Amino acid sequence: MEVEAFFLAKDDGIVAGIALAEMIFIEVDPTLKVEWFKKDGDNVSKGMKFGKVHGRAHSIVVAERVVLNFMQRMSGIATLTKAMADAAHPACILETRKTAPVLRLVDKWAVLIGGGQNHRMGLFDMVMIKDNHISVAGGVSNALKSVDLYLKNNNFQMGVEVETRTFEEIHEVLDYASKNETLLSRIMLDNMVVPQPDGDIDVSMLKEAVQLIDGKFETEASGNVTLETVHKIGQTGVTYISSGALTHSVKALDISLKIDTELALEVGRRTKRA
Repeated sequence: MEVEAFFLAKDDGIVAGIALAEMIFIEVDPTLKVEWFKKDGDNVSKGMKFGKVHGRAHSIVVAERVVLNFMQRMSGIATLTKAMADAAHPACILETRKTAPVLRLVDKWAVLIGGGQNHRMGLFDMVMIKDNHISVAGGVSNALKSVDLYLKNNNFQMGVEVETRTFEEIHEVLDYASKNETLLSRIMLDNMVVPQPDGDIDVSMLKEAVQLIDGKFETEASGNVTLETVHKIGQTGVTYISSGALTHSVKALDISLKIDTELALEVGRRTKRA
């Protein structure tokens, strides 16, 4: 039996995963014909038909859940990323490596679709000196020195980021960089956004840290980043704002693939999901 099934949005948001959905349909059955009324990164609204697939009913049902699982997760990430990226301007929003195991490429792809930028992909394309590394090395200067020596000895050229938690650590980083040849390119300002009892945030420490660095290096704010706080953080002058929430606790965008579209819409209206 050949049928036609429509993609239905049950939430307002940013659709993502269309290109990946096509790959899945082709893998399951190359004879399936897929047509989209929207593209990756476009807005969709509740009740909207934004694509259709035509072909063997068996093949469509086989592919359905895999396609929807990817699209719902990716669309959820893209939707939150778009909201955060808009609010963070002029700072750029980044995700982290806090992604679902095996889904890092997919999660980071969704961030790009939503208007964010990608942080490092793994441990191989950027050096990131975090708190545990600093503790093991015996301080910020020792950690930076070890990294610079390692990169030089192995003839590696890549960005280096160091995490700082205090003004003392920032001063130590700047002092090291003024006296040594280094590949350091970015300073992370970790947990310098302080929550207040009234639900607001104090960004004065973060702002002072950015002024202290004075454009010598890129800056990245991390910690206490939410959709509610990101605008205020973005006004401090930081280059980047990173948020693990974009990928580690994303709410999927509700999407369905329905053969009997009219009945699905009727039920959706009854349940306020269309």
